[in-house]
Amino acid sequence: MSITATELKQNLGRYLLIAATEDVFITKNGKVVAKLSNPNQDRVNMAKSLFGVLPQDITLEEAKNERIDTI
Repeated sequence: MSITATELKQNLGRYLLIAATEDVFITKNGKVVAKLSNPNQDRVNMAKSLFGVLPQDITLEEAKNERIDTI
C-alpha cells in the first residue's frame, strides 16, 4: 500500500493497524520516503508455517524429546 505523508498524518491510527499485516509505503512529492511495517512479521510468518507440523495426538513432552533426539 502506498499513501502520502499528509494522508498518514491525518489517519495515523488507521495505518498503524494496517501496518500490522502489510507494509505501508509513505510518499512525499511522489517519491517513497519511508516504509511502515510490522517488526515482528518474520516471526508471524514463521509461526504460521509451523501450524500442522506436529500430529494432533503428540504431547508437548514427546515433541521436545523427539527434537532433542535429532540433535
